[in-house]
Amino acid sequence: MAAGNSAARRAQQARRQERLLREQLRAAGAEARRWEAASEGERRVAAQLLAFTERGWRLLVDRRWPGTRAANVDMLLVGQGGVFVLDVKNWRAAPEVRGDALWAGGQPRDEHARKLARVTGVAEGALVALGLSPVAVRPLMVFAGHRFAARLGPIDLLGEAELAPYLWRQGKRLPPARVRAVAERLAEVFPAYRPAAVSEPARRRAAAPGPGGPGGPAVGSAGADEALGLFDVAAVRDAALADALAAPIERWMTFLHSDQASLVRRDWAGPARISGPAGTGKTVVALHRAARLARSTNGRLLYVTFANNLPRVQRTFLRTLAPSVADRVEFSSLHAWAGEYLRARGVAVNLRGDAAEAAFGKAWFEVGRHGRLPEIDRSPQYWRDEIHHVIKGRGLTGFEQYATVRRLRRRTALRRADREAVWELYEAYERRRAERGLHDFNDVLAMALERVRGGAPAAGAAGTAGTAGTAGERPYRAVVVDEVQDLTLVGVRLLHALVGDAPNGLLLVGDGQQAVYPGGFRLAEAGVDIRGDRAQVLRRNYRNGHEILRAAMAVVADDTFEDIDGERTPGRREVDLEYRDGAVVRVVAPSPGEQDRELLDALRALTPDELADAALLCASKRAIDHYQRLLARAGVPVCPLEGYAGSAVPGVKLGSYRRAKGLEFKRVFLPHHDEGTVPAGDGEPSDADRERAELARGQLFVAMTRARDLLWLGSVKGTAAPPRVAPPG
Repeated sequence: MAAGNSAARRAQQARRQERLLREQLRAAGAEARRWEAASEGERRVAAQLLAFTERGWRLLVDRRWPGTRAANVDMLLVGQGGVFVLDVKNWRAAPEVRGDALWAGGQPRDEHARKLARVTGVAEGALVALGLSPVAVRPLMVFAGHRFAARLGPIDLLGEAELAPYLWRQGKRLPPARVRAVAERLAEVFPAYRPAAVSEPARRRAAAPGPGGPGGPAVGSAGADEALGLFDVAAVRDAALADALAAPIERWMTFLHSDQASLVRRDWAGPARISGPAGTGKTVVALHRAARLARSTNGRLLYVTFANNLPRVQRTFLRTLAPSVADRVEFSSLHAWAGEYLRARGVAVNLRGDAAEAAFGKAWFEVGRHGRLPEIDRSPQYWRDEIHHVIKGRGLTGFEQYATVRRLRRRTALRRADREAVWELYEAYERRRAERGLHDFNDVLAMALERVRGGAPAAGAAGTAGTAGTAGERPYRAVVVDEVQDLTLVGVRLLHALVGDAPNGLLLVGDGQQAVYPGGFRLAEAGVDIRGDRAQVLRRNYRNGHEILRAAMAVVADDTFEDIDGERTPGRREVDLEYRDGAVVRVVAPSPGEQDRELLDALRALTPDELADAALLCASKRAIDHYQRLLARAGVPVCPLEGYAGSAVPGVKLGSYRRAKGLEFKRVFLPHHDEGTVPAGDGEPSDADRERAELARGQLFVAMTRARDLLWLGSVKGTAAPPRVAPPG
C-alpha cells in the first residue's frame, strides 16, 4: 500500500463524520427552535388561562399521558364550564378544515386531531367514577399566533385570540367544590411530566391565594398540584348527589350518577336498548348520550318521544348540558316529526283529530252498535282503541293478518267472528275517513314510513301528493327514542328505517311496565335486532324514596306485563335504592270538597320555591279543568304541564298522568288517585273492564313514581268511579 493512502482514507472518514455531525446539529437546532416556538406558544396560552384561575378555575400544565413513555398533554383546564383538554399548536401555516379533515401548509394534519380525541377519552374515563358526564369533557386545539374558529368532529379548533372568549361563554356546569375534586382526580391520572412552561411572573401570580386556596392545582406550577394526594371518590360522589338533591328539580333531572356514565360513553355495533324500572335514570342516560353523540360525530341527531310536551323540556336540558351542539339535535314528538317530514317533501297532510273521531262515530253508529261488538263491550272507545293500536298501529292491511295476530296488552279474547265484526267496523271507518280526505295519526306514520323506505305513500292514505323519496333515505346520524313502549309498531319501524342498523344509530329507551296506552308490539316484529351488551337493563332507582316506591309497587304488584322484547315480567320488581328519604301522605276524606280543602292546605303550606318543585297530576282532562279553577280561586299559582319547557318557573305544575311521563318532581299530589283502578259495578267484571282497570293502575303507577321527596295521595271514602282512561293522541 502506497504511503499516505491510510491517512487519506482516515481523512475521508473524518470528513463524512463531520458532515454527519453538521447535519445532526442542524436537525437538532431546528428541533430546538420548534420546541422553543411550541414552548413560547404554550406560555402565551397559559398566561391567558391564568386569568381564569383567579376566578376559581384549575389549570394543569404539561402532564404525562398515562400508559405512554413520553407523550404529554399540554394543558388540562377545569372550571365552572367543565373540563377542557388543550393541545396547543404553534404552526407557521394557518390551519384549515377541509370536509372532515384538518390541514395546514398543504399537508393533512389529522393525526393531531386523532391524538387529542384519544387523550380526551382517557380524561372522560378517569372522571366516570365521579359521576361527571362525558359531555362535560371538551377537547380544544388552540393555534398560537392565528385567528381561527372551527369544529372538527368533537374538537373545537380555536385561534389564540378566540380562546378566552370561548371559555367565558361556557355555562355553569360545575360548582366550586366539584371543580377542585375533578382537578385532583386529573392530577392523579395525568402526573406531572416536566417543569411547566410558565414564566416566573405567571408562577408568582398563580401561587397567590384564590377561591381554591394558595398553591392548589389551579395553577401552572407542576409542583403545586403534586402535593394533592389521593381523595375519597365515594365522598365526592355523595357530595355531588347532595348538591343535586338540594337544587331545583330541573337540575336534578339532568343529574348523571357515576354508575350511569359508562353507558353514555359506550360504543354499540348496531341498535341498542336501555330498559329498567321507573326511576332508574333511563331518560338521563339517553339525554347525555345524545349530547355526546352530537359532539363526537358529524350529522344531525333526532331525539323523539310520543308525548308532545316532553321534547320541549328535553331541548332545554340539552341546551344546559351542551349548548355548543344543541342545534345539532332535533327534539320532536313522533307524530309532529312525521307530519313535518311529509310536508317538507311535498306530501299533503290533512290531520284533523276531531273530524277523524266524527268519522269513527258515524261508522260505529252505522255498523258497530247493532252487531256483536256491544255484547263484548259497549264502549265505542274500546273498539276505537282496537283499530288505532292493533290494526292500524301494527300496519295490518288484510283481514287474515288481523285474524291471527296476537293482541298484546288486550285481555278480551276475540273469536274469528268477533274479529270479522271489528274488521267491518274498521273498513267502515276507513271509508268515512277517505271520503272526507282525512288522515289520522296512524296514517301520518304509515305515509312517512313509505316515504323513508322510498316507496309511494301508504295505500289508503287519502289526499297524498308528491313523488316518492329515495330508497334508504338517511337524514340523521342517530335516533334516540324515549318512552318507546308507548309507540306503535309502525312508529318503531319508521324510526328504525331512518338509521337502519348503523353503529350507534338507534337507541330505544323505555320500560314496558310504564306503558300508558292499550296494545303493544315486540321488537322482533319491527325488524330491530338487539343482542348481547346492546341490551342494557338499569336496576338502581335514583329518584324515589323507599316509602314512595313501595306504595307505587303495591298498585301494580299483581299486574304482570310483557315488555317489547317479549319477556313476561312480574309487576313487583326488585330494585336497588340510591335515595332512602321520601314520605307518603294519605288523605281519606268524607267528601270531594273536604279532600280539596285538605289539598289546598297542603299546597298553601309550601314556600314559593317548594311549590315550584311540585306537581298536581290528574287522570282526566275533566279533573285538570276542575283543579285549574280551584287553584285560581284560591290564589295558588299554576304552571300547566302543556306549557312547561324545563326551566324553573313559579307555581305548581298541573297536568295529566301521561303528560308527566319523563319528568320528575320533588312533591307530587294525586287527588282521587284510586278512582278507576278497580273494575266498577256489582257484578262479575268483563275482560274489558279488567283491562281498563289494569291500564288505569299502570297510569297511576307512572304518576306516583314521578315523586322524589313527597307523595300525597287523596281519596274519598266509600266512592268508586269507572276508569278514567283518556283516548289515544
